[in-house]
Amino acid sequence: MIAIACLAISFAACKKDADEPVFVAPPSDGSTLTLNGLIGAEAGSAAGNSVYVDFSADKQTSVARDSWDLGFYSGADFKVILNSTNGASALVINKTDLNAVTTADFDPNALKVGQGQGNFTIVDDGREANILNKTAIAAISATDAENKVYIINRKGGAATVLANDELYKIRVIRKGTTGYILQYAKVTETTFKTLDVTKNADANFQFTSLVKGTAVSVEPAKANWDIVWGYSMYWTATFPYAFSDMIFINNLAGVSAASVATAVKSYSAFSESDIASLNFSSARDVIGSKWRTSPNQQGVGGGVSPDFFYIIKDASGNVYKLKFVSYISGDGGTRGKPVIEYKLIKKG
Repeated sequence: MIAIACLAISFAACKKDADEPVFVAPPSDGSTLTLNGLIGAEAGSAAGNSVYVDFSADKQTSVARDSWDLGFYSGADFKVILNSTNGASALVINKTDLNAVTTADFDPNALKVGQGQGNFTIVDDGREANILNKTAIAAISATDAENKVYIINRKGGAATVLANDELYKIRVIRKGTTGYILQYAKVTETTFKTLDVTKNADANFQFTSLVKGTAVSVEPAKANWDIVWGYSMYWTATFPYAFSDMIFINNLAGVSAASVATAVKSYSAFSESDIASLNFSSARDVIGSKWRTSPNQQGVGGGVSPDFFYIIKDASGNVYKLKFVSYISGDGGTRGKPVIEYKLIKKG
C-alpha cells in the first residue's frame, strides 16, 4: 500500500509538472553592447572574430574567423558555402576522383581574390541578396557523378594564396536526404579522408574545419541571432573585395531590416507608430557597410554615419531600432570593438 501511495504521489507530481506552463523570457527592452571582435591583443581593421548579436536576449557570440572552412546548409536544398569571413575561394576541377587531383590540375594564382583580383565565380557572390543564390561550390547533386572536385584556398581575400601544401581538395556528395559526405585532403596528399555532416533543423548551417577534420560550432542556433558583424568578402565595382566592419542580417531565419534617414526622423523620436511607413528588406546586406565611413589610406578619419539608423524585425516579430555609436578612433571608438545601441519598439 505504501508503494502504491508513493507511486500515486509521483504520478500526481509528474502530471502537475506537465500541466505547468513553460516560462518564456520576455524579449529585452534594449541595451548598449560593445562587440568583442578582437582576439587577444590584436588590433586593426581585420579583427579576428565575427560577432553574432541576439537583440531579444542581449547576447553576443564571438567566433574566430579562422575556426571553420565550409558551411553545409541545413534547409531543403543541398548547398555548401565557403568561409567568406576568411577570404576563402574555390576552383572547380573537372574530375570526381579526389586522389587523382594534383597541383598539375590548376594554377594557384587563379584562386586570388581581392585588391582587384579574382571574379565572382570563385567566391560566394556577395552581390546576391541571399548568399545561397550563387555559391562557388555548385549545388550538391543527387547524382554522385555530377559532384566535382574543388580546390579550396581557405584563407585569402587580399590577393593572396596559401602554399600548395596548405591548399585543400574537396568533394561533397549527398548522404540520402539527411546530410552530406565530405571527402577532403591536402592537395599534395594522395589519399583522402571523409566526414559525415548531418543537417540540423535548428541551424542555418553545419560547419566543418578542414584543418581539424571535424565539425565545429560557429553560428548560434538560427533563432538566436539577428545580425553578424565582422570582416568578410563582399564586392566593389566589378570584382570581389574584402570589407572590414560589415553587417549582415540573419535573413535565412526570417530577419528583415529597414534604414531610416535621420533627416526624416531622429533615432530618439522613432516609435512603433512609425513602423508602418517602412519597407523592410530581407537582403542580407541591407545594412552592409552603409552604417559607417572608412578612414583614408593613412588610417585617418572615418566613423559612424550620422545619416541613418536601422529598424530590425526579428523572426519572432519583435522590432528594434538600432544605431551604431562608434567603431573607430575617428568617432571616439576602437577598431574591432564597435558599440551599438538598440531599443525594443514593438513586441512580437
